[in-house]
Order: sequence, then C-alpha cells, then structure tokens
Amino acid sequence: MLWPFNHFRKPRLAPARTIEAIYGMIVTQAREPIFYRDLGVPDTVNGRFDLLLLHLWLLLRRLRTVQHATELSQALFDRFCEDMDDNLREMGIGDQTVPKRMRAFGEAFYGRVQAYDQAVEGGAEALAAAICKNILNGTGLEQARQLAAYAVATEADLGRTEEAALLGASFKFPPALSEDISP
Repeated sequence: MLWPFNHFRKPRLAPARTIEAIYGMIVTQAREPIFYRDLGVPDTVNGRFDLLLLHLWLLLRRLRTVQHATELSQALFDRFCEDMDDNLREMGIGDQTVPKRMRAFGEAFYGRVQAYDQAVEGGAEALAAAICKNILNGTGLEQARQLAAYAVATEADLGRTEEAALLGASFKFPPALSEDISP
C-alpha cells in the first residue's frame, strides 16, 4: 500500500558504497606517485593531506553544479572527516587532542576551499600562487603552475562528466600529467 504522505520523508542519501567508491577514487588519485616525484608535492603527512584536499575541492566544486548532490557532497565531507579522525588515532594521537586537530583540519579545509575558489576565478597564475602557498610550502612556482594546469584540466574534465556518472561513482580523474596539461 502506498502512503499518501511519502513526500514528507527525508531524501535518500547516497548509498555508503557510492560514497566509499568516490572517496576511494579521491584518495587513490591524491596518492599518485607523480605528484610527489615530479610535481614537488612533499611526500609528508601534510603534503598528502593538501593534495587530498585539492582533489576533494575539485570534486565538491563540480558537485555544486549538480542538482540533488548536496547530500552526496556532505557525505563526502563527512567521510573525509572520518578518515582524518581515523588517521589521527592510528598515529597515536590521544582522545583529548583529536578534537583540536579535527578543528584544525576543518579550518584548513575551509581556508583552502576559499583560497582555491577565489584563485580559480583569478586565472591560472592566481591558482598557481595559491597552490604554491598551500601545497608546496611557498617554493616551486613552476611546479605549482603544473599543478594548477592539472587542476584546471581536472575541473574541465569533471565538468564534461555526466551527472549520473558523478553521482554513481563511475567517473575517473584524468592523469596527473599528460601532453594536454601544460602551464
């Protein structure tokens, strides 16, 4: 029997396997050795964190344009927070310190999102400067330009990806470096 008040139900969230699949793609892409070997990203906890944030930002930026993707975006952010919490605990950070670190992660996330959003509107050089500051610790402007070109190409690639593919975790990030990507 159909209930007449079904339209009052909460919206269905994305299935957990979809969230895990998408978050796994973000993590996998952020761990590509080429970023660390050829593009100067420090192979440190901070370097990996910043590259993960860059990819999460790129996908969340695309999802802003997708109707009914708010829940998925929130679920991806929540999964990111769970991952950061788990990593802190794995590194032996105590229960008293974890909330402080999580607050710092949140501030870093929102700060970088704001910086990248503003920078991308200012063009490739502004994005390179933001990436240089946030990911490359203020050094390696040429490598930052390559990372910015990669980010712009990734944003364009995600922009061409059909909404159903995004929502269903059936898309891929482009290669970290290709002939099509040049600063």
